[in-house]
Amino acid sequence: ARAARAVTRAETRAGDVRDPWILARDAAVLSLLYGCGLRISEALSLTRAQAPAQAGDTLTVIGKGSKTRMVPVLPVVVDTIAGYLALCPWRLPPDGPLFVGAKGGPLSPRIIQLAVEGLRGALGLPDSATPHALRHSFATHLLGRGGDLRAIQELLGHASLSTTQIYTRVDSARLMAAYDAAHPQAGR
Repeated sequence: ARAARAVTRAETRAGDVRDPWILARDAAVLSLLYGCGLRISEALSLTRAQAPAQAGDTLTVIGKGSKTRMVPVLPVVVDTIAGYLALCPWRLPPDGPLFVGAKGGPLSPRIIQLAVEGLRGALGLPDSATPHALRHSFATHLLGRGGDLRAIQELLGHASLSTTQIYTRVDSARLMAAYDAAHPQAGR
């Protein structure tokens, strides 16, 4: 959880030579993946008009198979998007992309993937730390705090509950590893 939060903060890359607005943009995109469980394609397809303006707003996301879902937006996500919008040098028309590249055109998913690759080195994260891993973290953290599996399925836009149940196996495996490592009765 700590690593996922660090990836979503612009100040994690404060020593980066890129423009502050680009760092803020990347942080905003990554906060949508971790804070809302969006796929990278879903985050990058948002229009300027869809940008959440206040905590409690919801996003209408069109996911795989053109399925629409509503996703609540956390205050920290609203703040990172507002920070990006305040710094963005480009005029963003309401029906145009919310996230733009350095030259003002639509942002490529590869740019976000490269940003995460750079963060992996800075934070000492494994190769498995990808933009999509933030979506996994969103799901496993909700499960770890007692989230309802069906509600998480809906938030992620999974067509099948079995797809969402993969996260319960991941969470159970992590729980057992922690148990084996720390419990005095483990291994007896």
